[in-house]
Amino acid sequence: MVDEQGKPQTDGRGTMARRLVDETGITEAQAGELISFLGLNWASLVREARLLKKP
Repeated sequence: MVDEQGKPQTDGRGTMARRLVDETGITEAQAGELISFLGLNWASLVREARLLKKP
């Protein structure tokens, strides 16, 4: 995952985004957007990611 300038993220956001992708099946872009909107609250991220993934 990269930041707005295209640099690799070195904070917990990149790790959190990859974990969210692995556990919910959303894309990295979607995970990044959710983290930008919601912060790093895991329960909120998972809830919203599952809503995105619903058919």
